[in-house]
Amino acid sequence: MFSYCSDPDLLSGLRWLSCYLTTGKHMSFYLSFGTVLLLLAITAPAALAFGFGGAMMARARFAPLSWIGKAYIAVVRGVPDIAFFLFFVIALDQAIEWLRHKVKCPDWDQPVRQGNDFVVCQEAKMPLGEAAQWVHETYGFGLAVLTFAIVFGAFAANVIYGAMRAVPRAQIETAEAYGMTHRQAFWRILVPQMWVYALPGLSNLWMVLIKATPLLFLLGVEDIVYWARELGGSKTARFTAYPHGDWRMWYFLALLVFYLCFTRVSEVVLERLMKRLTHGQATAGGEAQRRANA
Repeated sequence: MFSYCSDPDLLSGLRWLSCYLTTGKHMSFYLSFGTVLLLLAITAPAALAFGFGGAMMARARFAPLSWIGKAYIAVVRGVPDIAFFLFFVIALDQAIEWLRHKVKCPDWDQPVRQGNDFVVCQEAKMPLGEAAQWVHETYGFGLAVLTFAIVFGAFAANVIYGAMRAVPRAQIETAEAYGMTHRQAFWRILVPQMWVYALPGLSNLWMVLIKATPLLFLLGVEDIVYWARELGGSKTARFTAYPHGDWRMWYFLALLVFYLCFTRVSEVVLERLMKRLTHGQATAGGEAQRRANA
């Protein structure tokens, strides 16, 4: 990046460090922080949508729909995250390719399963072999987002389901007695008050989601953990223009600081949001605010 970086062998001290920290790989490392933030920005509302849908299904009056919602919550929450991530991504990828294979290659006369190999025609590959690198990265990132949303959506569904049950039933009955339909009472009475009870659990889930972002590394996405390991490992002059020892401790220390700062900012924002939601509510938090303002 700097003009004096043309010959790293002549550099030392801060000049060497400034050139080392501005190499192309380090730029990819810095951009990977954006990948993590983008994952959180997309996954959080997606998981919340899965959670809200799962909770609505779990409390549905139609029994089969309720069974599906409760099964989704129980099964996904009962499987270890790593096992689900590794299984679901592979299974979903193969399912997409199998469906494309059936449509694009109807004359294929060989079995798709050949021992331990999963073989489909080239036209059915996702993404295609000649596709640009960004297409492969976007596809992998999309699978990761969907997997995160399904996993954390199950936990969110359990939290929201409990929050819906925490709203006093008498308020729903009163709303219906005043002429509201069941749907109107749900959206105008239950849902607005439900968030007060759900936010503590959703706040904890948000913190867990932040800590789970290194799982991107297991899904083949070049995230901050991937680059910290790659850049921090021992490098010799044979493999890089900036040889160094094992610096992984310093790279992972930087990740530690990043996550601690990010979680602290999240705590402050969530605390303010909780105060806003509990204002005027007949809850312990709302009562504490009334006493403080008295």
